[in-house]
Amino acid sequence: MLTSVDKNLLREIADIDTLPQGAYNIRKNGQGIERHVTENIDIVTKTDKPGIDIIIKPYTKNENVHVPVILSEGLEETVYNTFEIGEYADVEIVAGCGIHNESDHNAKHDGIHEFFVRKGARMKYVEKHYGEGSGKGKRIMNPKTVIEVEEDGVAELEMVQIKGVDRTVRDTEVKLHKNARLIVSERMLTYLDQVAESNITVELIGENSTAQVISRSVAQNNSKQLFHLNMRGHAECRGHIQCDSIIMHNAQVSSIPEITAFHGDAQLVHEAAIGKIASDQLIKLMSLGLTEKEAEDKILEGFLK
Repeated sequence: MLTSVDKNLLREIADIDTLPQGAYNIRKNGQGIERHVTENIDIVTKTDKPGIDIIIKPYTKNENVHVPVILSEGLEETVYNTFEIGEYADVEIVAGCGIHNESDHNAKHDGIHEFFVRKGARMKYVEKHYGEGSGKGKRIMNPKTVIEVEEDGVAELEMVQIKGVDRTVRDTEVKLHKNARLIVSERMLTYLDQVAESNITVELIGENSTAQVISRSVAQNNSKQLFHLNMRGHAECRGHIQCDSIIMHNAQVSSIPEITAFHGDAQLVHEAAIGKIASDQLIKLMSLGLTEKEAEDKILEGFLK
């Protein structure tokens, strides 16, 4: 049974407030509470450790899978999910974790996701993290995502952390084979004394593989952010890393883009920028009648969109 709090969490992390269409598995407080499979998408509970296997048949088109996790105060868990995306399938997977913590005890979710994107398949993976609650206990999320994209496959990742996560270490590892393509969009907001670390490593091991990683973040108050984006070219390939951050108040941001070429035809580029909100943007919006706070909020909303 989904409570109003549960529905709010699901709305924030998966853009749903009731049971979605298509295949889904909803996990609440360490237990699977709702599941639905389709003719082309099966979801099976692991027998050796907490988690599920999601099997998407080859040539599956225009279907999606929702696998959100919601957690209450005082609970800590580690979950292992494996995704098999069959040859020439084209699917969207919506994951994410929402924590509601009103207690003085920490609530923690560690999610280890492994993806196999088979030949010619295309996957869009959306992962949103959100925390709420007035308790002194921390809301902690540590996702690890491991992806292998076979020949002619495409993996598109949208990773979002906008509110309420006190501590996080995000590890993402991707291997790209011949003609495989990766597109990553990461957005993050930290405030108060929150701490966030994001580590993304992309191995371009196949001929004509391509990767684009764009990370945008806002650090406010006394929060701290660390980004380590690493791209490694082992064949004729193309890769681009871009990391942009807005820093405010007494926050700290460290951005470490790294590129390494092991092949003479690897073309790799990295960019990193950290700075404050441009004064001319504030002045322009304030001239239209917005207060300084409203203007700041509008600029940050657009930056993280």
